[in-house]
Amino acid sequence: MSALRAVVLVSGGLDSATALAIARARGLECYALSVAYGQRHEAELAAAARVAAALGAREHRVMQVDLAGIGGSALTDRSIAVPEAPSAGIPVTYVPARNTILLSLALAWAEVLGAQRIFVGVNALDYSGYPDCRPEYIESFARLARLATKAGVEGTACDIEAPLIAWSKERIIREGVALGVDYGMTVSCYQADADGRACGKCDSCRLRRAGFEAAGIADPTRYQ
Repeated sequence: MSALRAVVLVSGGLDSATALAIARARGLECYALSVAYGQRHEAELAAAARVAAALGAREHRVMQVDLAGIGGSALTDRSIAVPEAPSAGIPVTYVPARNTILLSLALAWAEVLGAQRIFVGVNALDYSGYPDCRPEYIESFARLARLATKAGVEGTACDIEAPLIAWSKERIIREGVALGVDYGMTVSCYQADADGRACGKCDSCRLRRAGFEAAGIADPTRYQ
C-alpha cells in the first residue's frame, strides 16, 4: 500500500522546517512547496531547498507569484523599512493575503497529486499578530477547500494541518530538535542578507532567539 501524500509549505524558516519534520515523522510522503513572491529575504528560498533535501521531501517545487507588484508590505516593498522594535497592531511585515495565496497553490498541487494532507507551519502564539495565522483562519480555509475543489465535491478533500498553531517557539524548537531538524540550515530573518545571515533585530529574529533561550538550546543562527 502506498504512503499517504502531503504537500508541505516550506518557506525556509524554523517553523516550516518543523512542520515538514512532523509530516515525515507521521509516515507521509512529502512534497515541499515554496513560493518566490518577491520577498526581500530571498535567502529563505535557498534555505527552503536545503530543508526539503535534508528532511527527505519526495519533491521540492518553487512557484512564482508577484506579490511585490502589489506591495503594501515591508517584506515586498524595499521602500518600507522592516521594523526593528516591537509595535502595536498588525505590523507592516504583514503581506496582504499571502497565506491565502500560498495555501491555494498548495491546494491546487495537492489535487493534482491526490494528496490527503496540506501542512503549514503557521503559529498563533509566538508570532507577530498576522490575521492569517489564527486557528479560525485555518478552519475557514479547510471549509473552502471542501467547497471549491473537485476533490472536495467528490468527498476526498485534503485536510489542512497546522500542527504548530498553538505551540510556543520553545516547544517548536524542542520538538524539531527531537525530530533531527538542524535549525542552522534555516533562515527566519525578514531582512537576511544574500548569504542568509540574520539581522538579529526584526520581529522574526527576536522570537527565534527567545525560543532558543527558553529551550536552553544553543542558537545556530548566523548573524550579520
